[in-house]
Amino acid sequence: MQMSFRELLTLLHGMGFGGLLLLAFSGALIGLYRICTPDRSSPLTGWEQNLFRIYLIAMAVLAWGTVLSGAYIVYPWYRAHPPEGITDYSEYPQRLLLSSPTTEGWHNVGMEWKEHIAWFAPIIITMVAYIFIKYGSNLSKHRQVRKAAFAFAVTAFIAATIAGSFGALLNKHAPVRGGAIIKIMEGTK
Repeated sequence: MQMSFRELLTLLHGMGFGGLLLLAFSGALIGLYRICTPDRSSPLTGWEQNLFRIYLIAMAVLAWGTVLSGAYIVYPWYRAHPPEGITDYSEYPQRLLLSSPTTEGWHNVGMEWKEHIAWFAPIIITMVAYIFIKYGSNLSKHRQVRKAAFAFAVTAFIAATIAGSFGALLNKHAPVRGGAIIKIMEGTK
């Protein structure tokens, strides 16, 4: 079993950073829901507030890691232009998708959406983390801010889900390949 260096970095971007980010949203949404519930019987303790603050900051870092690695590492490989006269586009994912009417929609719709909507998740989750850091336990006294923070967290989750889904489907149709080959394991014959 082997994969190229580019495939490994694409895996780290999508399944590492992106997958962990999507999983982290479950904890963030549960934590924010707990804070947003006005009649909660157990308010957050100081330790829980600090832990949740660190959790949201880590999520923001993870979100930025996902989008920056996608935009500045994986995406340039995706959009690489082939040399003149080449007919095998397997090393040029964007051109591979655009070379057929049955797959050009994956680029024209999927990648165009993905490359723009993905930026919403880190921006929004950073804002949510800032709101929690600023208000902390006083967030329970600000109903509109609480509701807005929860709504924005849900929006960030939806944006990350759309970007991740398109990324996975695009990589299935036109994977980013190339670079040094890394052997993960070797089978016996």
